[in-house]
Amino acid sequence: MTDRGKTDVRALALEVLLEVTERKEYSHLALRGALEKYQYLEKQDRAFLTRLVEGTVERMLELDYIIGCFSRTPVHKMKPVIRGILRMSVYQIKYMDRIPDAAVCNEAVKLAVKKGFSGLRGFVNGVLRSIVRGLGEVEYPGLSVKYSTPEWIVRQWTQEYGEELALGMLEDQYAERPVTVRVNLHRISREALAERLTREGVSVRTVDGLDCALAISGYDYLAALPSFQEGLFQVQDVSSMLAVLAAAPRPGDYCIDVCAAPGGKSLHMADLMNGTGMVEARDLTEYKVQLIEENIARSRMENIRAARQDATVLDEASVEKADVVLADLPCSGLGVLNKKRDLKYRMTPKQQEELVMLQRRILETVQRYVKPGGVLVYSTCTVHREENEGNTAWFLERFPFVLKEQRQMLQGRDPWDGFYIAKMERKLHD
Repeated sequence: MTDRGKTDVRALALEVLLEVTERKEYSHLALRGALEKYQYLEKQDRAFLTRLVEGTVERMLELDYIIGCFSRTPVHKMKPVIRGILRMSVYQIKYMDRIPDAAVCNEAVKLAVKKGFSGLRGFVNGVLRSIVRGLGEVEYPGLSVKYSTPEWIVRQWTQEYGEELALGMLEDQYAERPVTVRVNLHRISREALAERLTREGVSVRTVDGLDCALAISGYDYLAALPSFQEGLFQVQDVSSMLAVLAAAPRPGDYCIDVCAAPGGKSLHMADLMNGTGMVEARDLTEYKVQLIEENIARSRMENIRAARQDATVLDEASVEKADVVLADLPCSGLGVLNKKRDLKYRMTPKQQEELVMLQRRILETVQRYVKPGGVLVYSTCTVHREENEGNTAWFLERFPFVLKEQRQMLQGRDPWDGFYIAKMERKLHD
């Protein structure tokens, strides 16, 4: 990677960071958009961009603390461009050992000038060189700064799971994990897909206990893989697959996925039914329905359709019609911080409480779609007990269902995301 190439990629990284911090775009969407737009970048440049953006976002509280130790100007009072340049530069100094510190400082100054802040080149240079000299002396005031996680989340996890598990959950944000994919078994066997991916230059390994899953790594651009374009697999986390396996749809079943986008779990249910029955994949907006339809088209499945439906509004035509209702509901997302790195800065305790009430409204509505003897699976990608076990207990007190199984997976303890699954069966007689 040439110096010019580095400068260009750093400028692109800065633009993505500003999209996230100033224009409030989700980091995984902003980064995906940049990678799609700049598909022509060399693989090493794409890897550098991804690492720099993801790392800067997930370590932002720590980076701001370090900058604050060496700058007379408070971080929150800096111009957004300068703040972004300093953050990504400190990340490189602390976490990207292959890049010489002097080169990081020089590139930061060049980028400040390129962005029209030549008058602040001395400030940028001075702060960064002070950090290079004094970084080893910085002491963190607590776990919140060390793990770049808001204090209220650290406190909540510690209260709900104890110090040891909470520490593992905090550390898991920075663990490297392969991407997991679900094999579309109506199209190809797991073994044949593994061979195909290997020929396409992808590193592949099996996932213990799951015949439908593979873990992949080492690829450049997923959407460019012919096997992806042909719909032979779907990117899907293991915990999401487990929710569908808990639902266990049978051949000929009618299933409703009430918050389905982008459709991975709906497609999994359709696949398990071997082309029989029907899965209705619902979501709130036309955009989300379009995402589902795109994945249905790519997977070439016949026993699934997408529909626009507000999950909080009762659909009278669906009352007691479904053998399976899957309710993977909007949640605080604190089980997937390894993937959605800026979510921890956006979520608040007040929003969590609002989500608890939204989940209850949806559950109260969609439980009516389940036939007597049918199954409702409630799941979230969070580890917040009030949203999970708390809401299941609330639900069972009010509606004619029996709890069949309940599982809370924790990141750092379990090998996949933090995720909650509750399987409940409607009583034959209310």
